[in-house]
Amino acid sequence: MAVGLHRNAKIVINKDALFKNIKAEKDRLDSKTSLFAVVKANAYGHGAVEVAEIAKQAGASGFCVAILDEALELREAGFKDPILVLGISRVEDIELIMNNNISISVSSLAWIREATKIIQTHQLNGKLKIHIALDTGMGRIGFQNVNELGEFTEYLENSNNFDVEGIFTHFSTADSKDNSYFNKQLEKFKSMKSFLLDHFAPKYVHVSNSATSLWHSECNGNMIRFGVAMYGLNPSGNDISVPYQLNPVLSLTSEIVHCKLVPKGNAIGYGATYTTQKDEWIGTVPVGYADGFNRKMQGFYVLVDGIKCPIVGRVCMDQFMIKLPYEVNMGTKVVIIGDSGHETITLFDIAQYCDTIHYEVSCNLSNRLPRFYV
Repeated sequence: MAVGLHRNAKIVINKDALFKNIKAEKDRLDSKTSLFAVVKANAYGHGAVEVAEIAKQAGASGFCVAILDEALELREAGFKDPILVLGISRVEDIELIMNNNISISVSSLAWIREATKIIQTHQLNGKLKIHIALDTGMGRIGFQNVNELGEFTEYLENSNNFDVEGIFTHFSTADSKDNSYFNKQLEKFKSMKSFLLDHFAPKYVHVSNSATSLWHSECNGNMIRFGVAMYGLNPSGNDISVPYQLNPVLSLTSEIVHCKLVPKGNAIGYGATYTTQKDEWIGTVPVGYADGFNRKMQGFYVLVDGIKCPIVGRVCMDQFMIKLPYEVNMGTKVVIIGDSGHETITLFDIAQYCDTIHYEVSCNLSNRLPRFYV
């Protein structure tokens, strides 16, 4: 995808805010607990390589990603630190994984058996670093109970091809005020962990994403996977307060590229979903749903000169229109996410309007929008 360098629309990443968020969490951890920065999905839309560098400066000792290609991106950028792929990797990529010293998640005996065949057939040197995934109630990946672990554990104990580097699970309600399901998952994890620790001595035992570490830090193990809070976003939305200040990292701005006085009774945009109620100043902003600015945003607002200006008509692929309080000059700044005057628009505000979560809003911001790090 071409990056829009010749259009005034840009994402600005505040490096100082990012550093402070990571440092604040790192300072809460005991000296034996590692912080792995989660930079999957292009660091939640913030830029994986750039965020990883700042995270390392702030004290991160490793990284978590979702797919192998994201791990390879970090390796190609020169990072030598531990990297864990949280999703399931293809067994045919084992040689690539081992050659790049990448750790992967394992969720079944069948996968391990296939991996053994490849390692032995290709006579690969060293051991494949694995983290055993435990499904304690998320229903995503992982072994579901101790019975499933029996044959798997026996197989690994009789193999010289694997390094059991970690065991982990993921909590589905760590960001909820109701702890009942969280506690149910925790008890299941303790049982499965106890079984595995009778057979292996993994370097890492980890359960904590941002929410778990923020509100259930007693469960941290010796590693946390610090994700959404790193970017200044409360994992619960606004339901639970965070024990320290989270600093927003991302802002998105553009400009007015066209401004005109549209007579009363004229329609604006596809489907003629908005009609001017009087003679109205309409401004056009060169951002659209191809940039990740959701089509549902009609009726929301942006900020111009610190004033809330409603989005009128449907958001187009590459542009949207706003109702202005007065005529403005071409090039006037438009704040889509961030501060203007005494007003602020957050990722959470947009997520609330679109009936989603702020993670999704930031991840959807496309690579057509250039990122600048200040």
